[in-house]
Amino acid sequence: MIALIGLGVLLILAFAWISIYNSLVKLRTWAEGSFSQIDVQLQRRNDLIPNIVETVKGYASHERETLEAVVTARQQIVNLPSDASPEQKNAMSNELSGALSRLLAVAEAYPDLKANTNFQELQRTLEDTENKIATSRQLYNSSIQQYNERVQTVPTNIVAGVHGFTVKPYLETPDAARQAPQVQF
Repeated sequence: MIALIGLGVLLILAFAWISIYNSLVKLRTWAEGSFSQIDVQLQRRNDLIPNIVETVKGYASHERETLEAVVTARQQIVNLPSDASPEQKNAMSNELSGALSRLLAVAEAYPDLKANTNFQELQRTLEDTENKIATSRQLYNSSIQQYNERVQTVPTNIVAGVHGFTVKPYLETPDAARQAPQVQF
């Protein structure tokens, strides 16, 4: 009788362990999947950039430094290894975002370029993509928060420790983006 009770307790513990392990795997997979959505949007942006650069080149040929900064930042993202961490991809993405912002600011100085329908459509698509990247980053951080909470709470932290589940870092805003812009009239 005691052996049956002991076996019953062991079975319950085994099922609980398996359930906790499976929930950790699901949360980790969800976090990885949400990061892949960021990758999809980054690739979409990378595909748009050559079109934007070529359109701007025709109007603002002496803005070579700005154009080269965009092309260089894009190439750095393209050349990242496939196993690059989310933090590395985020840092390169932030660098590219800064270069693109400068490029779009250059466009303000060229009324003909601003009026060009091709450029307007590319700019609209790029802005849409940037919004999707921001939304994907929010989703990623939300999924990381849920994952990290599970990894650190009892009794899940015991299963997590045994199976090598560790806390994952959030994607953070670069310090430059945290500075409030100065507006002068």
